[in-house]
Amino acid sequence: MAPPRRAAKIMGMATEKNPLGIRVMLVDDHLVMRVGLANVLSLNHGFNIVAQADDGPSAIALWRKHRPDVCLLDVCMERMDGLETLRLLLDEFPMARVLMLTSSKDRDDMTLAMQTGARGYVVKTVPHDELARAIRSVHDGGIVSPQIPTLPKTSGTGPLSQRELEVLGLVRQGFSNDEIARLLGISERTVRAHMTAILARLAASDRAQAVAIGYDLGLFKPAAHGQRL
Repeated sequence: MAPPRRAAKIMGMATEKNPLGIRVMLVDDHLVMRVGLANVLSLNHGFNIVAQADDGPSAIALWRKHRPDVCLLDVCMERMDGLETLRLLLDEFPMARVLMLTSSKDRDDMTLAMQTGARGYVVKTVPHDELARAIRSVHDGGIVSPQIPTLPKTSGTGPLSQRELEVLGLVRQGFSNDEIARLLGISERTVRAHMTAILARLAASDRAQAVAIGYDLGLFKPAAHGQRL
């Protein structure tokens, strides 16, 4: 048995390496953001970063291997967006604790994430101390309620969010849901959700009527030369 002082030294070394800290996986396709966040969370807050992924398929594979306590998941990623990644992950691991950490302030992204099963939604501008508290709350079984912004009357996009306006603009150009999903880097399921919201906000019965109302409200910018109409 090690002498008391030696035992204390060994325990101190173990704490510095965070073997017993909350095990976190980071999923973000921006390398600089991901590495910087890993350093802050591990060195300043004592979290154990067990895996990092830059897309949805890699995230699911790494979850199977490492089974982290909490996953920080971005919404906007190539190949597979965060909302589709969340759905597939929770289909396989229903008890997974996922905290969305993203630059998207779109209220529909927030709503969809929470409805799909995310334990919270935090934007990347959040102070690191607040993010650390959110991770601990999710780890302890809590829910971090997103602060969903209300759309100001002077937003310039009328009744639609910026993302909804992008989707409707592509609908106007004749793109299908699958094409819109690939152009915007989101899942087709997310596109359908945006279309449902668009129809409700514009009180339109179908896509054609939504486009017509969009024209009436002046929501569309003039198409560039040669652009598909």
